[in-house]
Formats: sequence, structure tokens, C-alpha cells
Amino acid sequence: MKKITYIFLSLVLSLGAVSCNWLDKESDTELTLEMVFADKTRVEGWLGNVYSGIPDPYMGHGRFIGQDILGDDMSPSERWRQWNWDVIPFILGEWTPSSSWGGNYWAYLPQRIREAYVFIENAKPLPDQNLPLEEVEYMKAECRFLAAYYWYLLTDTYGAIPYRPHYIAPSDSDLESLKVGQSPYYQIIDDLDNEFLEVSKLLPATYSDGRKYGRATSIMCLAIRARMLVFAASPLVNGNSDYANFVNRSGEHLFSTSYDPARWTKAKQACKDLIDAAEAAGHKLYEVQNSDGRIDPFASVQYAMLARADQGNKEILFARPGGCDYGDYEKHCTPVVGGGNGGWGVTQSLVDAFFMENGLPITDGASGYVESGFSTSDEQRGYDWEEEYNDDKVTAAGTYNMYCHREPRFYTTVSFNNAWFCSEKRRYEFFNGAKDNPHTHDAPQNGYLLRKKVSPESIILEGNIKYRPGIICRLAEAYLNYAEALVECGETTQEVLDYVNKIRYRAGVRQYTFGTTDENYIHVEATQDALRNIIRMERRVELCCEGLRYNDLRRWKQAETVLNGPFYGMNYNGADAASFYKRTAYQTRVYHKSYYWFPIHQSELDKNEKLVQNPYWAE
Repeated sequence: MKKITYIFLSLVLSLGAVSCNWLDKESDTELTLEMVFADKTRVEGWLGNVYSGIPDPYMGHGRFIGQDILGDDMSPSERWRQWNWDVIPFILGEWTPSSSWGGNYWAYLPQRIREAYVFIENAKPLPDQNLPLEEVEYMKAECRFLAAYYWYLLTDTYGAIPYRPHYIAPSDSDLESLKVGQSPYYQIIDDLDNEFLEVSKLLPATYSDGRKYGRATSIMCLAIRARMLVFAASPLVNGNSDYANFVNRSGEHLFSTSYDPARWTKAKQACKDLIDAAEAAGHKLYEVQNSDGRIDPFASVQYAMLARADQGNKEILFARPGGCDYGDYEKHCTPVVGGGNGGWGVTQSLVDAFFMENGLPITDGASGYVESGFSTSDEQRGYDWEEEYNDDKVTAAGTYNMYCHREPRFYTTVSFNNAWFCSEKRRYEFFNGAKDNPHTHDAPQNGYLLRKKVSPESIILEGNIKYRPGIICRLAEAYLNYAEALVECGETTQEVLDYVNKIRYRAGVRQYTFGTTDENYIHVEATQDALRNIIRMERRVELCCEGLRYNDLRRWKQAETVLNGPFYGMNYNGADAASFYKRTAYQTRVYHKSYYWFPIHQSELDKNEKLVQNPYWAE
């Protein structure tokens, strides 16, 4: 029987001589690769397994992989750590090279990469089974994309990694020959850049066959390429002197400590290439029209995350083809009395990040923000969303002023006390001992629950949970990536404002101008610092709770500051308004310099002496 061996990282010690006996068996006979790739059903099954490594943007980003929790947007109940929420201890400083991590990329993704390469080497046309050469070539290109994508995820997590692309070790490889050390970070990034670009030329931009939804496209290649190159141009890796002494066993520097502006130039072009290709393929920001012909910003931003592509959501550039755990995600954002677990909230810093109705941040003296006291009348803005999903109003009389007259994205992201609970047709009650706060681990720990990506049409108690796509990349991020790259290249032009304003226009808030502030526009200075600031503020609110914020804080080298210290919310223990509505520190987070990269697990270092631990973890 033909055997498969594959070399990667220190995992090769366990994966270096992997035979086919893990495959299905038939008539007590082990399937060989020849048998698998001679059967169309098994070929498609193998390809499906390669796709299975795409992270779940719901519970994957939360409980298992943890990007949402590691950032400063979302806040799960700290006591959920007893149910294997592995990253909760990490945010509290309880993180070592021996810590368990549910994402387990170091072990898991190499398996999917190996399967991709085996597919590329062995797949062949089966014309008698309706698997023509053209389809096989597409499948191989899909595997090239997936392998490159998984390599990218590994570099995004660990930085410099052992890297041998397109390699399947011969079956007679000895274990010593399979041990490999890390390659320099930019060497890997530049190779992946070329691979994504080349594969994008082999794949279609869209598929006419709905059954292929989620299959790799040229747009997906360009989307991940642009995201990767923006990260690779950012301060964490582009001229970071902190890594001056970080070398592999051969003495090669694994990160460049000299700033290279060409990295931003390349990222800028990659972002523009993506936008041009995506728009040419029909992608656009998702919008819902109000009954009077206006854009309904509330429904637009809400359903940009919920509507399927076949429902007209052309904003999606890359979606996980299936298997997303949005059911558990929704339950964790729903109070116990509503059939959920009710402990997944948002941070006070995210609440504070949303703009006011007039588009100004709450820190601007002209924003009209009032924190104390309560509203005396219902707030209505005349959009259909209010009638359909929010009890005919944006906020009801008696709502804490902190939550009144905020921009639409706030109301589709945050469930606060006295906000409308759509599926139960009532208002949330978060005071201690009230309906939605049983004062256990399954309760809003800081006075908020998460609303973004939660369907208002789901009824958890009835087991009616509406399907929604698992979005990995969308056009709004592409616009903001491009605007940022323009600014970092020194271009303080109208084009920067144009792309930020596309996002704000859809969100129903005033746009920016280099001219005079008026009822439609807000003045901003044409300086790099001013434009960088508005882009970062916009990313925080537009892309919140999508698994991107943590990487933003990392690449900007802000994580050490932002993710250290007390985190605030309302007072979970408060049984009345006077005691509940107080900014209260519910958690103290810790972020060491080492945390910018995940550690290589100690067991892997023990197996492969050619590896070096990631920066500052050995101290």
C-alpha cells in the first residue's frame, strides 16, 4: 500500500510516516490512494476534508481559536473557563508554553496542508464518473489556495515557522531528516504573496452553480493576500527593534528590524487589486432600502452579517462553506430565561467606541453625549428596522442616556439594559435578580450582551435558529484596509476619505470632508495622524466582533497598552438603577510582550531541537 509522509514543523515526528489506514475501509480492505482517487465520491470527500480547516467565525473565533476574546471587543463569562474556553485564562495572564489551546493550529493545520498536497499530486480526471479534467484542475487550484491560506494562518499565529511548501516527504524518510527549523517571516510572506496571486489567475471570481457556494475563488485569494500584506507592512513586523536578537538555529534573523516603506506600497496595491476585482465581479456593500427609498442603515449593517449571498448579500468575499456553529454563538448571547447561556457580552470600551447619531465620537464636546440620567421620551428615526425589529423605536423612554442618540451600528451590536429583546418582544432586564440576570456564570457579567451576528428572527426556546453565513472576509474590510494603506504610504488625499465614507454612508452617519463641518460632513485635517485616527476608529466599530480587532491591536503594537489593566462595564451586582449604572471594573487583564505571538508548545520544542521559542516566552 502506498504510504503518505509529510514534513512540517516539529509535527513531522508524529506525521512523518502517516499511512492511509485512517481512511474509510471497505470489505475489510484498506483503501489505498489509488483507490481513493479512482472514485469521484471519495475525491470530493477528500477535498471537503481539506476545506474543513477553515476557521469557524462564530464559536471558532470565540471559544476555540479565541481572536474575539483575546481582543477588547467581546467579554465572555470568566467562569466559562471550566468548559474548555481555553483562551479565558490567557487574557488573565495565565499563559505559558505548556498551556492547552483549542485552536491547536500547530498540529491541526499541517494535516489539512498535507491533504491538500496529496490531492494535488494524486487527483486525476474520471470522465466515466463525470469528473472532467477542467474540474480536476479547479480542484487542484482550490487546494493550492487552501494550503496557502493555512500557511498564512500559521504565520499569523506563530510568526516565523518551519516552511516547506508543496512538499510531501518520501515514505522512507527518517525522523531526523524531517526536523526543520523556522524560516524568516518575510521569506514566507513573500512566497505566499506570489502563491495567492498565481492561484487567483486559475480560479473563477464567482460560480454560477449555487452548490459551489463557499468554494475557493480568485476573490478569496486576493482578499487573504491583501489582509496578509497589510499585517506584514505594520509596525509589529515591519521594523520592530524588539526582535533584533531573535534568530533561528542557523543564526538567521527571523524578523526584519529595519522599516521598509515598500511593504506598505505592496499592501496598497494588493488592496486595490482586490477592490477592483471584487467590484468587477459584482461585489458591493450590502444595503437595505427603507420604504421611503432611503437606505435603512440599521437593517443594512445588521443584515450585512446575516443575509446569504443568494439573498443579495454581495458584500461577502469569503465565507466558510458550512459547519458554522452559529447556534451555540446565539445561545451564548441569549439570556437563560430565553433558552440561552446569557454570558457573552461586549466591553465598555466597545460601547464607548461607537459614534453618536451625528457621527462624532463621544469624546468630542460637540457630540451631544450625555452619560448620566435617563431619557424622557421614545427616540424614533423613521426607519423600517425600528418597526420590524425594535418595538417601533430606537430607544424607549427611561433608557440610560449613555445609550441614547448613538449611531445605528451601536444598536445592532450591543444589547443593553432596556434594549429591545426582539425574539421575546420585550425589553432586557439586566439588574441583579431581574429576569435576564440570575447572577450566575450564565448572566451578563458586565451589564451587556452581544447582539452582532445574532438573528432577530431566531427563537432559541423553540429551537428555531436562523441560518446565516460564516463570513471570513467582506468588502467593508477591504475598503478600510485600502484607506489605511494609502495613509501609511503618505497619501493624505480625498481617495482616503472616499473609502471611509462608503462605510459611514451605509452606516447612516455623517461623512468626512477636508472642507467645513456642516449637517452632512465632519471636517478632518489632511494629515497622516488625523486620517490614521479616523480609520482606526472606523475599523473598531465597523469590524468589531469579527475576529479582526485582536490582530489590529497586535500589528499596531498597541496590545501591550490596550489589553493590560482593568476592563469595565456596568455593575453586574447592582439591583437597581442607582447601583447598576456605574462604570465598574469587572476584570483585570494582563498582556505580556511575549503574547504578540502564540508560543510554540513545550512538547514540540522537546521533540525538535531545531526550533527556537517565540520572542520573550523563554524569559
